[in-house]
Amino acid sequence: MTTPGFPASWLERARAILDGDLEPAEPRRAATVVLLRQRPDGPQAYLLRRHAGMKFAAGMYAFPGGAVDPRDADHEVAWAGPAPEDWAKRFGTSAAEARAIVAAAVRETFEESGVLLAGPDTESVVSDTTGDDWEADRVALVDRTLGLTEFLDRRGLVLRSDLLGAWSRWVTPEFEDRRYDTWFFVAALPEGQRTRDVSGEADRVAWARPADALEGLKSGELGMLPPTIETLRNLAAYDSPAAARDAAADRDLTAIMARPRLDGDRLVIEWAGIPDPFGTG
Repeated sequence: MTTPGFPASWLERARAILDGDLEPAEPRRAATVVLLRQRPDGPQAYLLRRHAGMKFAAGMYAFPGGAVDPRDADHEVAWAGPAPEDWAKRFGTSAAEARAIVAAAVRETFEESGVLLAGPDTESVVSDTTGDDWEADRVALVDRTLGLTEFLDRRGLVLRSDLLGAWSRWVTPEFEDRRYDTWFFVAALPEGQRTRDVSGEADRVAWARPADALEGLKSGELGMLPPTIETLRNLAAYDSPAAARDAAADRDLTAIMARPRLDGDRLVIEWAGIPDPFGTG
């Protein structure tokens, strides 16, 4: 299908890549977490609208997430749930890479929503992260003056990898100049914690049922990229965060990436297995 409203640079870069005149940018590893909370009419997902001035996905609604920080895997941290070696088998990576991806998911969620998937032991989760001292640590993580491992060690916290369910893997198409190899996770909002509008990369946040968010897309109220759209479509089938988390165990993590082809002067973007990636149907 033709990408609606695609930048002119996509056509130029796609042609150069298909002709062998341009080497695609190497994608950076990244992690995204879909936070879910239960409401009487069904689970809701936490969405952030990225600032219009952002270099990547400007103005689009997305889930908390971002690139892996090299320090996310600098050394082992107290860990609960599946070990990095287990995640590595699931991801098809080394244990160090898997540890970094899961750690990035926890860190980015805290940085962009104030929600921390960690606790004082392997069975519990911190119940409140709203104090000034927590906020100071969150800001330090954002500006990279503090690493996740140091943060958790200093507070005596255990990273709760068991609260995460690996959902999908998306790779930014080769014709984009900023590319990410992103693992998507689902997680239930821990009891006692609440999200805060703290992300410096977002100008609006919202909780919405997946079906309602997709209606907002169709009406033009919400802009989203295919990974967000497809994830919401998938999640609309579940009646609770726990059901979605349980379903993650059987999810296919084969990388999903759009492939370009040229039809004369028209750029056609094809997504294998996804007939309507931009929600236009």
